Amino acid sequence: MPPPLLLLQDISLRFGATPLLSGAGLSVGAGDRVCLVGRNGSGKSTLLRIAAGLIEPDAGSRFAQPGATIRYLPQEPDLAGFATTLDYAAAGLDDGRHRALYLLKELGLSGEEDPAALSGGEMRRTALARALAPSPDILLLDEPTNHLDLPGIEWLERELAGMRSGIVLISHDRRLLERLSRQTVWLDRGATRVLDDGFAGFEAWRDTVLAQEESEFHKLGRKIAMEEDWLRYGVTARRTRNERRLGELHELRRKRRERRAAQGNVRMNAAQADLSGRLVAVAEGVGKSYGGRPIVRGFSTRILRGDRVGIVGPNGAGKTTLLNLLTGALEPDEGTVRLGTNLAQVTLDQRRESLDPEQALADALTGGGDTVNGRHVVGYMKDFLFRPEQAKTPVGVLSGGERARLTLARAFARESNLLVLDEPTNDLDLETLDLLQERLADYPGTVLLVSHDRDFLDRVVTSAIAGDGDGRWTEYAGGYTDMLAQRGAPRPAAPAPRKEARPIAPAPPPRPRRMSFADRHALETLPARIEELQARVAAYGEELGDPGLYARDPRKFGEATARLAAARAEMDAAEERWLDLEILREALEAGLS
Repeated sequence: MPPPLLLLQDISLRFGATPLLSGAGLSVGAGDRVCLVGRNGSGKSTLLRIAAGLIEPDAGSRFAQPGATIRYLPQEPDLAGFATTLDYAAAGLDDGRHRALYLLKELGLSGEEDPAALSGGEMRRTALARALAPSPDILLLDEPTNHLDLPGIEWLERELAGMRSGIVLISHDRRLLERLSRQTVWLDRGATRVLDDGFAGFEAWRDTVLAQEESEFHKLGRKIAMEEDWLRYGVTARRTRNERRLGELHELRRKRRERRAAQGNVRMNAAQADLSGRLVAVAEGVGKSYGGRPIVRGFSTRILRGDRVGIVGPNGAGKTTLLNLLTGALEPDEGTVRLGTNLAQVTLDQRRESLDPEQALADALTGGGDTVNGRHVVGYMKDFLFRPEQAKTPVGVLSGGERARLTLARAFARESNLLVLDEPTNDLDLETLDLLQERLADYPGTVLLVSHDRDFLDRVVTSAIAGDGDGRWTEYAGGYTDMLAQRGAPRPAAPAPRKEARPIAPAPPPRPRRMSFADRHALETLPARIEELQARVAAYGEELGDPGLYARDPRKFGEATARLAAARAEMDAAEERWLDLEILREALEAGLS
């Protein structure tokens, strides 16, 4: 197996008293396709910046092969000091200006733009061209599809698939992750877990891990109960062992007290208004132009109660203009739009213009009161994963993901029977996106949305209105993939069949109803064996703690890594075996078996 080009080991980082990363790791080799997933705020972007060498961790090591080129795409690039977008994209390249210019043009830029006059989306596309231009050995991409339209996302997918670089990708675009990734690194509560499979196999594996964790936590509770019973009724004359077991009990209690439970899911339920009329909107021959350029021409449609209509097309095609025409927010130049009766519309302001950065989070939800739809604001905040102590936090200091959840919370708090969503998936993590999809599927009203998220469109909409160019729009039944088929475009290839995920742990054999001689012998000897294995793990870990070991002796580094993994696996198995036998012994003595 070739050595990694980039290796992070036991990375720890704190912000104040709060640990963000604790023992995280990342390994990237030539041609690897790694997706880095986790909840908003879990530290994905921070870990990627450590990998790029931009942040020093509090503990742990970073190794990059000498001479390996690493390019990093940040979420908020800084183009200051460059005269044009081409100067920025080609910076540091001796002969890469032609490729940089090609990439800029593919991303809708000329290369002559003044960086100081760029929009946020244009800055991101320029930074993406800079990251891709040298075809680096390692490519670290933080949300590369942000501000890309559907053609741009599909172009990026093809471009990345054809590169030889090792790629680490953070994205909320499921379709992109499924098609590109071959390994998944899950950052959860500060630590990383690795699945040797692409994102298509991740969610089932994650659910298995969390279910096993709950089982282990339950087992920990039973062990604590047994230790407490031993302390009350054990042989007090064995004072030394008594004190040691008391210390172990305190350690177990500390582990349970400090256990960082998996973060819950957002709970979203839209407040419902009375039903609208059966007809929500009827457009007949609608046209709209700006400066002589047709944005919409001759478009007709009928939207009925319960429809979920997606509007798709490249940037600048007029998606938001069409959305505003259909909701009556904009008057057409020609044709008519007739709205139905009893409409209660709520628009999801995903651009967040209406959020006052100085306003407290709770006030942004209530307008200054204490309740939201009859519920106390703190309880409503918890549904969207905000902590009670954040109630007075100014909106301006919230992260992008938190502001996205706040916008959702405000929208779902208002009574509606028509939801208008303009790019609702921006800055949402995958779990929150899942729940948004479920709630929209259960929503009894009508949904109009603009989105570039192909998977989201396939899961949510009942019809798609697609731009054909020159102001022409056509409506197709079904989701995004159905639209492609009806337009005659080839359906995108399905992701490669995934490998069977490795089991988290072998299933224990059925427990005997009585302890055998071998069981009793194991129960007596396993504690000493576990202590011996703990000492070996500590020794191997100390050996690998030398940051220069890999550079000096890659073979020794590989052997030490293998010994550490084997010792940890043996120790885990021994501890599991001892605990199973101890529980069985306790049950037999209590007459429960």
